[in-house]
Amino acid sequence: PGGDWPVAALEGVDEKRQVAIFTASIETPIERRVYEVSYAKPGKPKALTPAGGWWTAKVAETGGAFAGGYSDPRTPPQTALYAPDGKRVRWIEENRLAEGHPYWPYAATLPVPEYGTLKAADGEVLHYEILKPTGFDPAKKYPAIVSVYGGPHAQTVNRGWQKVGERPYLEAGYVIFKLDNRGSGNRSARFKRALDRRMGTVEVDDQLVGANYLKTLPYVDPGKLGVMGWSYGGFMTLMLMTAENTPFKAGAAGAPPTAWGLYDTHYTEQFMGTPQDNKDGYARSDVVSRLGALKPGSLLLLHGMADDNVIFENSTRLIAALQKNAIPFEMMLYPGERHSAPGSKTKGLHVLKTHLEFFDRQLKGR
Repeated sequence: PGGDWPVAALEGVDEKRQVAIFTASIETPIERRVYEVSYAKPGKPKALTPAGGWWTAKVAETGGAFAGGYSDPRTPPQTALYAPDGKRVRWIEENRLAEGHPYWPYAATLPVPEYGTLKAADGEVLHYEILKPTGFDPAKKYPAIVSVYGGPHAQTVNRGWQKVGERPYLEAGYVIFKLDNRGSGNRSARFKRALDRRMGTVEVDDQLVGANYLKTLPYVDPGKLGVMGWSYGGFMTLMLMTAENTPFKAGAAGAPPTAWGLYDTHYTEQFMGTPQDNKDGYARSDVVSRLGALKPGSLLLLHGMADDNVIFENSTRLIAALQKNAIPFEMMLYPGERHSAPGSKTKGLHVLKTHLEFFDRQLKGR
């Protein structure tokens, strides 16, 4: 049996019962469950775990029983042993969020996303999530930041336990918005092929759909929108900041690929083809060609100077073009840091503080 939904993994086979056990997102791409399906008698998959969150599974070599991992926005990751029918046998790690848990002191202000959908220009359904500021007051209007990645086959919106990276922004009084554009992961093959040979096009359009929706919310100040991203998200930040009639007042672009001909062929050419057979696609996605639309002083550029993934030349060519065109911008470089400066034990806090200080000035006038 098949359908317009992705299988995450074949987790195991129970030869005695003649079923395959797998994880998939059948009902919605923002949730994942454990299923079984007979390979002897074709039929519909049977869900072994409940809906509402994000599941993983490790099936016994003999099939049947499995270790299941589960989380949702209110439940940190927990693991238990499950019988072949999906009934819990015993906890392996309950990790219950209660008194004594390391996160318990922060549980009262646990950021829980609100989820929703929008329509792309071609009718595809786009999933988003919104995180509201700590101490949210519906009568107030808040500045908002779109946190973007946007690259092929990646997913940022799901009903799993949330990363803590957004919390400082929420405590600083920002709304955080994320949207999975066309081309993102955990969707149908058709949906994921949307960026083939045209990166920097439909995913930018979709993020603009999200940003323009964000502006309509009664608690968002439509004149105080920012955007931030790292790696492909840095590329997206630059594309969004230079889009026609951009709704963004400020953008922080980290380690951005500014010309896909500089990125590794293993990644780039599987989506874009070669520069020789897709000249228009490579030219269209070159950020430098769009800088005439960038608002002076609205950009913060960040990059690790030892980055061996998105090499530093991506930023130096951008810097040279900005200077040549007399466009003021801000910059923060990290000597010795590679591609993951935001997650660095020594530089991560500095990246965060640099972001917050920049957005406070740009969006709050501080």
